[in-house]
Parts: sequence; structure tokens; C-alpha cells
Amino acid sequence: MTFTHRLLSNGALAAAAAMLLAGCSSTAMQAAPSSAGSALSRSWMAPDAKKNNLLYVSDLGTNDVYVYSYPKGKLEGTLTGFSAVHDSCVDASGDVFITSAHNSKIFEYAHGGTSPIATLDDGSYAPVGCSIDPTSGNLAVANLSPVEGSDSGNVAIYTGAQGTPAYSSDPSIFLYYDCAYDSSGNLYVTGSTAQGIFKFGELPSGSSSFTNITLNQQINVPGGVQWDGTYVAVEDQGAGYHGSTIYQFSISGTTGTKEGTTSLGGSSDVLKFWIDKKRVIGANIGSAPSVLYWQYPAGGTETKTITGFTEPSGVSVSRGE
Repeated sequence: MTFTHRLLSNGALAAAAAMLLAGCSSTAMQAAPSSAGSALSRSWMAPDAKKNNLLYVSDLGTNDVYVYSYPKGKLEGTLTGFSAVHDSCVDASGDVFITSAHNSKIFEYAHGGTSPIATLDDGSYAPVGCSIDPTSGNLAVANLSPVEGSDSGNVAIYTGAQGTPAYSSDPSIFLYYDCAYDSSGNLYVTGSTAQGIFKFGELPSGSSSFTNITLNQQINVPGGVQWDGTYVAVEDQGAGYHGSTIYQFSISGTTGTKEGTTSLGGSSDVLKFWIDKKRVIGANIGSAPSVLYWQYPAGGTETKTITGFTEPSGVSVSRGE
């Protein structure tokens, strides 16, 4: 099965594809600032932001990250200065790592901070997805092809989320879209061949070699991957903007068995998602750009909506003081 993945997918780092089908919306929340003048603004954060749980939303269209109180959705700040910003992940201390694909950087921010406390260099690659290993604190980054070039991507592993990474690759995967650690330190990756055939791989804890895993559920347009505490959750963005779905898999050897399904009602193309216990938050980059909340794993009708984005591409939650 071939597909078109709506990410930056080659050396030219093309923008996301045009949006088609409209999604339904429910309770509207405070909208993100418009993109007009955004590039000229500076990063800012409300004085009370550090005390709140915060939702970080990457907007590929404006190259900014908007920060909201969570779960209420009050705008608390804006982070600027990225180039093809894609996604973010959070460590045990609440530090947020933001992938900036076009300049091959990962920026680390303290919870509620306005300036990076560290900048990680990803060589010539285009970092998109990331995840923190709960057992070691290592940072894994899913890389697309080099910014200038047509070689395959890979996964960069930063020991202790710092320094120079070690790169690992799966011979079956050419484009790497997202990655997620489980509670045992096993790393799961969504990707595709150069011909656009979906691939799913595991880098077992302590191993330097990938294991290719066959899922018993077809994935048309792969999106994010997350560990939900019990299962590996793999998302299908939805072919033709027909709504997105998360599938839960148990993994045994080279086989992934579907254990559940979460339909993301009202979505038209969720690029990445974040599971927070009994809630899932999605970056809906489709015809009605928004960030949506659903009950997890029940799914169905969205419970809250944040609107006003251009191309929301990633979400993460950082816990406050």
C-alpha cells in the first residue's frame, strides 16, 4: 500500500499538502495568534505559566510554538525562532524538546521558559518526531532525509538528552516519521520505504539493530506513535482527509496485534497526537486546522477544540510545579 505522508518529506522540505475535507468542531477555545506579524514577534510567557500544566502546540505554518494552560486552553505564551517546526516531547522534569527540521536542531526549553536552555545539533538531518526514554533519559529523534540531499533518514539517540547523537537505521525504512519509547525503553518507529510503503520498526532496549514488525491492521497514512501505558498506539492520519484513527497494539516478537481502536471524530488529518491518561490531544492539520481533545481510548466526538492555527503539526503536555 502506497500513501502520501503529509510531512516535510524530501531535501526541499516541502510544506504540508493542501487541506481538503472540513472537520466538525465542538466547544471553541481561545484561538492561537494569527500568523501575520508572528515572525517579527519575540518569545513570551505569562508570569503564571510555570505553575500551570502546559500544552505545547507546534505550528508548521507559522514556525511558532503556542503554549496553553492545560487542559483549560488559555493562551500562556508563544515561542519563536524555529525553521520548519514539527513536534515536541517532554522529559521527566518537564523540559520540552522541540524539533526544528530545516536547520537540523532540537531546542530544549525548561517548563514555561522563553529561551532554550540547550540546543542539540542533528548534523545534516531533518528532525521531526522525538521521545524520551523513561528508563535512561535518552532522547530519540526521528529524522527525515538530510536537509540538502536525498539519502535515507534515521533515528538519532542522544545519551542523557545531550551531546552528539549515535545514529541508528533500519534497512527497511527510508523515511522516519515518528518514534516513541515504551516503559521498558524499547523504541518504536513509524516510517516508509522510498516507494511509500508503510513500515513499523522496534529498536529493543540495549540493542543497536532494528526489528521489523508486521501489524495486523492496514495503516494508510502513518501519523504519530505513542506508548499509552499498556499498548503501543499507532495513528492512521486518514487517506483523503477522511478523519484519523489510533490503533492500540500489543507487540510480541515481529508481530503487532490490534487490541483496540480510537476514532478521532471531527478530525480531518491529525498529524501527531499526545496521550495524557484518559485524554488524547491531536494536532489536526487538515481542512479545519485545530487542536482537538478526545476521551481515550473511547474516542468519538471531540470534547474541546482550539482553533486559529495554520498548520498544527505536533502537541505535547508538560507538567507544572
